[in-house]
Amino acid sequence: MQNDSTHSEAASAARRLRPMPALIFASRWLQLPLYLGLIVAQGVYVVLFIQELMHLVPVLWDPNALTQTAQTMGVQVVNKETVVMLMVLSLIDVVMISNLLIMVIIGGYETFVSRLDLEGHPDQPEWLSHVNANILKVKLATAIIGISSIHLLKTFISADAMTDKAMLWQTIIHVTFIVSAVCIAWIDRLLSHSAPPRAPH
Repeated sequence: MQNDSTHSEAASAARRLRPMPALIFASRWLQLPLYLGLIVAQGVYVVLFIQELMHLVPVLWDPNALTQTAQTMGVQVVNKETVVMLMVLSLIDVVMISNLLIMVIIGGYETFVSRLDLEGHPDQPEWLSHVNANILKVKLATAIIGISSIHLLKTFISADAMTDKAMLWQTIIHVTFIVSAVCIAWIDRLLSHSAPPRAPH
């Protein structure tokens, strides 16, 4: 009974919207094709991960595949451990970007388009229960730092193929990401503490 009354109240509130507010409120659905496009991009990254994995396996026992892969990556000294490490880091990079896409798709849709109504679902992500625009920004910034860390680690492992200037700029960009994430988290903390308490219903 309580659920029925809640739904009826929401429906009556929706009917009371004037045409212009209703149109503006409905414009949030224009973002739906964007999130569907990100789902397609997620599928592309799955294919890319499989391709990288298929390139990794022959490196373990085929010297020619090892040499070709090392040349493709710009590794000067053909060393199996180094090549495998770089390829595994590439796989981790793909996974972390895929995680970033999932956060944007699910968190963005839940925050800006419509609720997913996953309360009580056993597979509901833990962070989705308290997600909002500020928390989503902090999580995205943290994910970008992780991706940047993987790229920076790959750069230092294959340092022979990189110029000092390129390595310096990658380090500066990574530090910039970290500073930006700290600033976002700090601003979010200030806003959460300065927000007035909600009046009881």
